[in-house]
Amino acid sequence: MDERQQQIMMYFIEEAREHLDTLEKGLLDLEETMQDPETLQELFRAAHSVKGGAAMLGFSSIQKTSHRLEDAFKILKENPIEANQKLETLFLKGFNTLRDLLDRLASPSGLSDEDGNRIVKESDPDFIALEKYLKELVGSSEEEEEFDPVFGEKAVKILREMLQVFKQSANDANRKKLMALCDNLAELDGENKIESWQKIVQAASQAIANPENLYPTLAPAIIKELKMASDLVVSGQTSAIGPSPVLVQLAGPAKGLGENQIAIDLEPKAAAEALLGAFNKKQLVTIVKLLAEAVKSM
Repeated sequence: MDERQQQIMMYFIEEAREHLDTLEKGLLDLEETMQDPETLQELFRAAHSVKGGAAMLGFSSIQKTSHRLEDAFKILKENPIEANQKLETLFLKGFNTLRDLLDRLASPSGLSDEDGNRIVKESDPDFIALEKYLKELVGSSEEEEEFDPVFGEKAVKILREMLQVFKQSANDANRKKLMALCDNLAELDGENKIESWQKIVQAASQAIANPENLYPTLAPAIIKELKMASDLVVSGQTSAIGPSPVLVQLAGPAKGLGENQIAIDLEPKAAAEALLGAFNKKQLVTIVKLLAEAVKSM
């Protein structure tokens, strides 16, 4: 990582730590926080801002964790819930995961994808418990979306078929077979039409349709991401579904740039490198501030 990339990452870490301070103060006295809608909104925005910055720089583990906290704060904002010690403890467990990820990112050794994915996986039971308890507290009378009870089994069967096709020649006929299998995956949610599931399947289909993408690159990315997404559907965590920067890039970057324009890759780290190469230090500081303000207003 060169000096300018390191500088942008440090900007993110510095701002993220400020947001974590906001989260910690609000969570340590959650009962009082719940009495103040403005403070609760600050916690939501803090999680949202960390999510946006992490997504821009490609820190997927931080993005996913802050996204789950953001979703939990949204439930608090939209429902008259009474805080208690159990709820506070569950929120703090999620917060501690986010802080651990950021501390590792700021450490001399950095945050590897392997460590990030491991920490996210280990924290999954805590977030599931938080989401479940929030549902209990809300006591919503709305009916849960009913999915095919064998959704996961059907998805695995189709993914196995895709894997077999990926082992064959990368010709037009086989690409059409793979795209047809994507259509089959898109139909698994029936009339529910889960937006996040549809989007990731569509991204996979677009990536397959691009003849420049080779099977050895496509196969591991698509099979892994669709399997993870189907698991999230089965567990009811559809809000956590989303294509990774790699899949977004495979699905196709923007083309046809005119004069005075630069190509911004959809993979966050590559996008950051493009910005570093096109702007000076003063311009980069302005861009970071503008992005931070835009994320806060989202």
